Amino acid sequence: MKSRRKFIKKVALVSATTSMPMVLMANQAVEDKMIHQVFFWLNEGEDVENFMREASVLGKCPTVAKFFIGQPAPTEARDVVDHSYQVACTLFFKSLEDQSAYQVEPKHLEFIERNSAKWNKVKVYDFMI
Repeated sequence: MKSRRKFIKKVALVSATTSMPMVLMANQAVEDKMIHQVFFWLNEGEDVENFMREASVLGKCPTVAKFFIGQPAPTEARDVVDHSYQVACTLFFKSLEDQSAYQVEPKHLEFIERNSAKWNKVKVYDFMI
């Protein structure tokens, strides 16, 4: 009987500790309400690394809660996967109003002014969580 109680306590403890990260992730998702994803197709010959350094300033805008920048992952080629872009940014905002303020933020507008000639296509996907 005693070993059964020990076993139940251990299972309860393991269950509680392994589910904690999921709870934290769920709580974080509640804090960040809006995601803004931007995909850039650069002109031929543009320096991708330099462009990524330039675009990193977007993460320093005051209303941006989180910022990620990267290049296409080397995942398998499938009809539903688009590897054709060169750079992608994902920005998290706490509200739709924060995202609206970002649109007129001087750092954002300066980035566009300095770099818009470097891309031939840009696509934005916004969604609420």
